[in-house]
Amino acid sequence: MKKKISLFLMVFMFMFVCVSCSKGETPTTTTTTTVAPTTTVAEVEVTDMVGRTVTVKPGSYTSVVCIGAGALRLYTYIGDLGNLGGVEDIDNETATGRPVMFDSVARPYFIVGKNVFKTLSSAGKGGPQAQAAEPEKILSCNPDIVISEYEDVEKANALQTQIQVPVIVVKYGYSGVFDTNVKNSIKLLGKIFAEDAKAESLCSFIDSEKAEIERRVANINVAEQAKAYICGLGNWGTTNHLQTAQNYAPFNVAKINNVVNDLATNGIQGIEKEKFISLSPDMDIMIIDAAAIKNIKKLDEADLNLIKSTKAWQNDQVYLQMAYNAYFTNLEIALANTWFNAKVVYPSLFTDIDMNTKLNQITKAFLGVELATQINAYPMSFGGYGKVNRETIFA
Repeated sequence: MKKKISLFLMVFMFMFVCVSCSKGETPTTTTTTTVAPTTTVAEVEVTDMVGRTVTVKPGSYTSVVCIGAGALRLYTYIGDLGNLGGVEDIDNETATGRPVMFDSVARPYFIVGKNVFKTLSSAGKGGPQAQAAEPEKILSCNPDIVISEYEDVEKANALQTQIQVPVIVVKYGYSGVFDTNVKNSIKLLGKIFAEDAKAESLCSFIDSEKAEIERRVANINVAEQAKAYICGLGNWGTTNHLQTAQNYAPFNVAKINNVVNDLATNGIQGIEKEKFISLSPDMDIMIIDAAAIKNIKKLDEADLNLIKSTKAWQNDQVYLQMAYNAYFTNLEIALANTWFNAKVVYPSLFTDIDMNTKLNQITKAFLGVELATQINAYPMSFGGYGKVNRETIFA
């Protein structure tokens, strides 16, 4: 009897559930929703390029402002342009009254970023004549971090106190793309913006390019080679044939015999006309930085004749490299120039190197884009790397 009752109850419960379902009713279920915990970015201390210790939250910044010559360039290599909160007027081609001295010179970071830059608020005027930050303009951009190339500890500390966000100072140095300060600045930005792998990859690329050039010229005896003269190097503005460099980093890497070797100091500097004349008979090769051509064109006939009387000009051994100093060093162009210098002086060792292909490879590594065509199209590029046309270059 008990078994019949149990069986009856089971059938009854089954029929009840079926009837309920036929009326559109469903059994009640309980859903548990898991709420993800809020992510907190851990603070870390970093040491910037002038030795200041600053507390930062890596990868948390969404309103970045870059000030001073070259700061925005370094950020563009590493950071997200969408996280910029403002730029200096020199980098915004729509800003009124902006410095325009570099507009005819190719700046690769500007080429890739200009459409973003022109939509942003002003973080100050910028340019070679700007020697200090503009706190009010910076604050108007609502930054959560500032990247500065004003290499002054006291000014950086004062600005940080005034705007109440981290101020990080980066640095270039005198050896251009090969300078330790450059690589350390890139790695510093990689840490701050949680792009360590990107920074390490770029630094490794620079090292590998340098090593390959050095490998190719390893057996060169510098003293036995043709003497080269580099001129027109920009240094706080464009210059002319008298602006040269002793201990020039690209020449050192490529083991090029620099005809300028007895000056009192190293680095980019102007020489007297008399010194240029004394070097003239030994200038087997002349390499002119493209940014200087417009100034050389303005020289009087006597000064132009000094250039045309050099051994290099007479032997059709005058070459044009791309302008690499424009609001500090265009690092990718400085690297490409080193390849070009080496190719000019040692053509048999670099027959496989096409400069447009090499330039594209370099800009792709630095900025993710091949830019040779756009760089060559700038007025002060004169069509790109190559031998100077002596009939038209100064016309």
